[in-house]
Amino acid sequence: MADPDVEGFLALLATRRAARTVDAYKRDLAACAEWLGGPVGRASVEDLETYLAELRAAGLSPATISRRVAALRSFFRHQTLLGARTDNPAAELDLPRRHRRLPRTLSPAEAERLVEAAAGTTPRALRDRALVELLYGAGLRVSEAVGLGRTDVDLEGRVVRALGKGSKERIVPIGRPAVESLRRYLSRGRPFLDARHRPELFLNARGGALTRAGAFLILRRLAARAGLEPERVHPHLLRHSFATHLLEGGADLRSVQEMLGHADLATTELYTHVSDRRRRELYYQAHPHAKRRD
Repeated sequence: MADPDVEGFLALLATRRAARTVDAYKRDLAACAEWLGGPVGRASVEDLETYLAELRAAGLSPATISRRVAALRSFFRHQTLLGARTDNPAAELDLPRRHRRLPRTLSPAEAERLVEAAAGTTPRALRDRALVELLYGAGLRVSEAVGLGRTDVDLEGRVVRALGKGSKERIVPIGRPAVESLRRYLSRGRPFLDARHRPELFLNARGGALTRAGAFLILRRLAARAGLEPERVHPHLLRHSFATHLLEGGADLRSVQEMLGHADLATTELYTHVSDRRRRELYYQAHPHAKRRD
């Protein structure tokens, strides 16, 4: 039976959050209601603490438990704003500690192999080379890359104008290889794909705008050709690699933050740990006094 309080909360949430978030919160609140055996809105602090303890005992991941707590906190905050409750019983729940995973990256040699795998002179091959050069050479999110218009790339100035999260625009420099790949694609590739006179920079084989899914498939195909694990290679992996390789090359953290379009410097700092890890690995592999003896 539908809970009108939850339904009202989800309806309001849908006006401000992504559909995936709304669906996840709906499942989380339904799971709590099932455990309670009644409406979520009647839960006490003790109820929710016991519920949380059982989730931990059941082996749910810290990320899943944290999301369920977030759903409950948001729901009860909504209830207090409406005056349906005077307290938020989820406000003081202890969240599990989440171990932040370091992003995986390609080595510079692997990135080069992936780029070189996009060889060829057909319109699609030229498009694929331009796409992978731009993803790796500018660190764009896949949504930013497929959302580029023809006028968003300045080949003479060697910059690309990307529209990031929150519709924030940023200017990212691009290297000569990316410029040359884009120049070849625009002159000898894109005109043969542009059957519908689209404004987007990257087009699919039917003349429509290239989609996120299309970009994923292109990278997987190139990864297989380059001898990499196709399931490991995705657009965000190139973004991680872009940031890590810049820092390893001596770029300052604030500049990398601006090029990535991160609002919080702490998000960019994660890549310094990747660089530190790789530096240690290279040291142990290369330095005579660092090689471990059996």
